Amino acid sequence: MAGIVLAGGLSSRMGRDKALLPWQGQTLLAHMHGLLKRAGAEIVRVSGSYPEFDGVADAVARCGPLGGLFSVANTLPDGPAWVVPVDMPQLDVALLQQLRDAPPAACVIFAGQPLPMRLNIDDACRRLLQSMIGDPDGPRSLQALQRRLGVLELAVPAAAAASLVNCNTPEQWEELAS
Repeated sequence: MAGIVLAGGLSSRMGRDKALLPWQGQTLLAHMHGLLKRAGAEIVRVSGSYPEFDGVADAVARCGPLGGLFSVANTLPDGPAWVVPVDMPQLDVALLQQLRDAPPAACVIFAGQPLPMRLNIDDACRRLLQSMIGDPDGPRSLQALQRRLGVLELAVPAAAAASLVNCNTPEQWEELAS
């Protein structure tokens, strides 16, 4: 398994770089990077310009999470990868392992949650990402990618709903951090 942290966004709703927000004595980015390593990721890549994490800058600007995923996927060997957002600090190893242990599929998510996901990185996935990024009129979303790949949706464990919350605004961050 590889790991991908999507951290290259503008954080416009937050008003500052979400990846650098403090969480349990470290940045959110360091926390999510460490989570993937603890879950068993052999390689962890970060989308965005974060030199201390060997971040991968977007090859095509302003394409959102899909653009970050496209850029990072081209740096990874073929195989499964966890894809997580930088702003989901309560995500845990057990949920990532459920994604890992799901039946074979090109893409696995929890129902109603585009992230985290298990994505099979291979030439077909890279070609689809390239096609979607290259189409200025087409959908450039993770959900569109998942639909095109054929997504397997797992039920969200009842006790896990709070672990899948992400923070996009200062108010959401304040609530989560308190």
